[in-house]
Amino acid sequence: MSQRINILPETITNKIAAGEVVERPASVIKELVENALDADANEILVEIVAGGKRLIRIKDNGHGMSREDALLSLERHATSKIRTDSDLDGIMTLGFRGEALPSIASISRFRLATRESSNPEGTEIVVEGGRVREVKACGMPTGTVITVEQLFFNTPARLKFLRSAETEAGHVGDTMARLAISRPDVGFVFINDGRELMRVQRSDLQRRLTQALGKDAATDLHCVASSAAGISVEGYISGPAAVRSTTAAMFTYINGRFVRDRLIQHAVMQAYRGVIDRGRYPIVALFISVPAGEIDVNVHPTKHEVRFRNQSQVHDALQGALEEVLRRSPWLTQRPEQTPPASGATGQAYRERIAAAAQASLSLPRREPSFHGATTTDVNGQTAFAPSPAKAGTVGEPAPSFRPDATRSEPLGYFSSMEIIGQFHAEYILCQSGKELVIIDQHAASERVAYQRLRQQCESSAVESQRLLFPETVELSFSETAVAKRFQEDLAKIGFELEPFGGNTVILSAVPRIAANSTGTQLVRDILAELATLGTTVAFREKLDDLLARIACHSVVRGVHPLDNRQIAELLRSMDETDFAASCPHGRPVSHVITLAELEKIFKRT
Repeated sequence: MSQRINILPETITNKIAAGEVVERPASVIKELVENALDADANEILVEIVAGGKRLIRIKDNGHGMSREDALLSLERHATSKIRTDSDLDGIMTLGFRGEALPSIASISRFRLATRESSNPEGTEIVVEGGRVREVKACGMPTGTVITVEQLFFNTPARLKFLRSAETEAGHVGDTMARLAISRPDVGFVFINDGRELMRVQRSDLQRRLTQALGKDAATDLHCVASSAAGISVEGYISGPAAVRSTTAAMFTYINGRFVRDRLIQHAVMQAYRGVIDRGRYPIVALFISVPAGEIDVNVHPTKHEVRFRNQSQVHDALQGALEEVLRRSPWLTQRPEQTPPASGATGQAYRERIAAAAQASLSLPRREPSFHGATTTDVNGQTAFAPSPAKAGTVGEPAPSFRPDATRSEPLGYFSSMEIIGQFHAEYILCQSGKELVIIDQHAASERVAYQRLRQQCESSAVESQRLLFPETVELSFSETAVAKRFQEDLAKIGFELEPFGGNTVILSAVPRIAANSTGTQLVRDILAELATLGTTVAFREKLDDLLARIACHSVVRGVHPLDNRQIAELLRSMDETDFAASCPHGRPVSHVITLAELEKIFKRT
């Protein structure tokens, strides 16, 4: 009988293991930098070329390895972190399986140079596709230098799944940011294609977050420090003003290891329930320490997932620590108001800035007069309302005698012809149309109007752009920067003008005119988050409707928002003037009709 089961050769098993550990260049860097941290390095340099596909170089000043240990490190399951099965219950190092180096060496042209402080010379090992080609002595300082060239050169099926160099570099940058935040006591340098993108010195966590996230985000962070039942939670969390549309800015660490754990994320979002809007995510940098025996990190090849012995205890401890801070609402602390100087040279400089701003505003398009309490529809090409002086009651009574212009000759549309009753809860518009009570969601209606106008402008290739009087600087993550660069021309076609400003900072100098009154920085972040999943600009057109819906949502009224009858009438007129639909761009209904017969049935009058 023929033999059907074979033992795979080592070269194939190494490639299979590499497929589990190494997904892309960022995975290589994560594994190698974690090894450097385990080797007590306090200065780490990472250099990549072509997004890491052509070259990855990691240099550290850790304790290094002897010649014998360097050769053993390239064997599968060779590690200095554990020795017996009981050690698996108390893992406190970042690496422990002994798979990273042989897996990486099996799918690249690999070079390892290392020296211990006790040895006068180092050891250099050259490996190609998993086969050791050369071992020799070399001169070098204490530490380790690993060079990985032509990643996946012998596994073309994996190579073709890699994205563009900009996208891969963005993933590497995000990995470096996570590692840098995890160890503020270690200095990191990140170089991409010969350009230094990140250099952070050894410091404390607050300063490291400022370096990694930007000054704007770091100013809205609040300290967390809690300990209970052997579980400690330390770090920083953001207030409701500093939120993101994705979880990319949620940095959570278990015993120093970065994890993406559903239990941890659920605890964070439960603590923020009622503080931020649904679909928004806070900025957090949380370090959770639990006894080593209470956690299993040997769950997933990438070690991004963990398993807790007592899940509810960890969940409640984390949620309680965050709620304790959020309950105080530290972002509401009164800050001294900044008043302009009244006299002297500083006062003169202040007046000159105001004069310059006024002069610059003369070059902008003139705004036509608008109704009292409402923003103009002429500037933004949409119905964007400002808060009315009236207070939001349960049901708003009609404002005194507002009637449409009697000289208007064109026939009124369905919405314009309705009689305005008022507002309910400052969120819903109540109108009467014959024997029907029409209830309109003012946010959904405003969003649909703005969306339709944007679509009309896009179809005619004439999206109006509004230049900002004072351009805004936006500090992005590495992946967001890569997305902004890749879609810069496409974003310009829908009204966004983004220009590089060094590092991960861009200048936002113009936005779609319809969204001129919205927060430009947050809108740009949300748009880039929508585009992050796209590989090429070809898919931009397929995503365009979602982007226009996002812009429309940012440009109109939200939540409780009092409107007077003039503003309501303007919204109803805009609903008639556009190609209106019965739902908002996200699928929520705009209006609901209750007939007189239905009301009479409710009150048992029929």
